[in-house]
Amino acid sequence: MTSSFSTYLFKKEGNVWDVAIHVPKAEAEKLTDLIDKRVLCTINNQVTIHAALMPQGNGDFFINTNKEIRNKLRLAINDKAKVTLAKDDSKYGMPLPEELKTAWELDPEGHQVFHTLTIGKQRSLIHVIGKPKSTEIRIRKALIVLEYLRSVNGKFDFKELNEAFKLSNQK
Repeated sequence: MTSSFSTYLFKKEGNVWDVAIHVPKAEAEKLTDLIDKRVLCTINNQVTIHAALMPQGNGDFFINTNKEIRNKLRLAINDKAKVTLAKDDSKYGMPLPEELKTAWELDPEGHQVFHTLTIGKQRSLIHVIGKPKSTEIRIRKALIVLEYLRSVNGKFDFKELNEAFKLSNQK
């Protein structure tokens, strides 16, 4: 099931994500029980992203957008957008890089520790690994992440992980 509607982008309060897509409560309720709020969001029939329906505080929801997507679609605050939402039934709520699957095969213990993390932390790490365009860099990041997770027994800190990336680049 999908839900298509016209909406707008707005500036949010806060300092992490500042521009979002407004999602009326009625549209959100059409395809999710609002417990698992992961969706596939297609914007202007051009870009599809894995996203979460976030509560706005007034009963409505929003979906965060990043600058890259807004630039690609030439969208700004208060612009109208056509949005199609579909329930995201993927295991991780985003595409899983092949390089991470390969790293799991090479490092079963790292695979096990990875899956002790919360789904949100798993998604964050999948994003970090999948972001580079180069396959070689994605493989290296996946192996570093798994090695790091094993070394801290899954109790990781993003600053420490970034240090592990920096140290590996110096080798």
